[in-house]
Amino acid sequence: MPDDIGDEEDSVKIIRLVKNREPLGATIKKDEPTGAVVVARIMRGGAADRSGLIHVGDELREVNGIPVEDKSPEEIIQILAQSQGAITFKIIPSIKEDTPSKEGKMFIKALFDYDPNEDKAIPCKEAGLSFKKGDILQIMSQDDATWWQAKHEGDANPRAGLIPSKHFQERRLALRRPEILVQPLKVSNRKSSGFRRSFRLSRKDKKTNKSMYECKKSGQYDTADVPTYEEVTPYRRQMNENYRLVVLVGPVGVGLNELKRKLLISDTQHYGVTVPHTTRPRRSQESDGVEYVFISKHLFETDVQNNKFIEYGEYKNNYYGTSIDSVRSVLAKNKVCLLDVQPHTVKHLRTLEFKPYVIFIKPPSIERLRETRKNAKIISSRDEQGAAKPFTEEDFQEMIKSAQIMESQYGHLFDKTIVNDDLTMAFSELKTTFDKLETDTHWVPVSWLHS
Repeated sequence: MPDDIGDEEDSVKIIRLVKNREPLGATIKKDEPTGAVVVARIMRGGAADRSGLIHVGDELREVNGIPVEDKSPEEIIQILAQSQGAITFKIIPSIKEDTPSKEGKMFIKALFDYDPNEDKAIPCKEAGLSFKKGDILQIMSQDDATWWQAKHEGDANPRAGLIPSKHFQERRLALRRPEILVQPLKVSNRKSSGFRRSFRLSRKDKKTNKSMYECKKSGQYDTADVPTYEEVTPYRRQMNENYRLVVLVGPVGVGLNELKRKLLISDTQHYGVTVPHTTRPRRSQESDGVEYVFISKHLFETDVQNNKFIEYGEYKNNYYGTSIDSVRSVLAKNKVCLLDVQPHTVKHLRTLEFKPYVIFIKPPSIERLRETRKNAKIISSRDEQGAAKPFTEEDFQEMIKSAQIMESQYGHLFDKTIVNDDLTMAFSELKTTFDKLETDTHWVPVSWLHS
């Protein structure tokens, strides 16, 4: 204790911190009623936190001998920024005891991009942590209901940064974006993009493949949940477990079926696809349970009522659909089940049982589409025969637009995006992704492992 401290200042603490190039890791604010400058928060893992000498609520009296009562927080931060080496603080400690925090073990996956420099609400831009959709963050403190402290998982820098809390982010997003959230993905019915054609991988029988595959639960859930963060945990498949369900999503014409076909051919023992149900009569060359599972209209409608279908639709007065049991039967054969669905269906598949890994197949730029797809064919429903026709400019526009809608509304559910610019390259990337999925550790929602 220095000699020149008056009697009334017996609770003053003099602290000396050696500051390297890193920030101090604390934010300050002016207490409005008293005008005192107090420590607002201590960033976990920062210099101030590691010292254990400065606490939230401490009142700052002097920095390097300069009184700060009449200074704004900005001016004080300027003094601190210009100081190198040892910094001396004169502090009146806060009365309240620090409760030791038990956080630091929680990990979340970010479902949106965040840049603190563009956030008007953040109390200190410099203290903010920027991240991208899909990043894994370690939560270091949730003491503040509005601003959590986090760091990037695996980052060697121990200091945490500020991110908006889940509740705060949900609240402001819900206020900001009602118009985006209210519109479920609508696919026009007047042309090929309105029809699903993934019931079978066979080249024949095209016209039955075009049922509009529609999940009746589509729209009403999408307004409620604003994507912010999801609590995650590391997961690695054990030898005795089923393979994870692989869900492929993408706009019509993007080449999703071709990629699926190439995967199947590459290893028929390892990959499998579901057999769809239909109410249309069986043809002479067809076998029940091979091309389709043929069932009565009454039974199909009962199964729909009992939520047994992942997706279903109607085409020419016949129903077509993919049942949950058909996925189970592929997985039970110890195969990887390849499933492609409309994106709004993905959230209903995200369960402990299936642990889906979702891959978005994205079209390249429209210029590349014109270049690479000019000789390709698209299955069209414009004529009765359902013949394959060359792509039109309208098909390209529709594909790009549909992909943009999928990404903006459902992108937070995608684990991987592959641009199908060149089929061989896209297939190779897909194959690598599959191999890693079976051997590597991946982050999955906590709910899957603790359901």
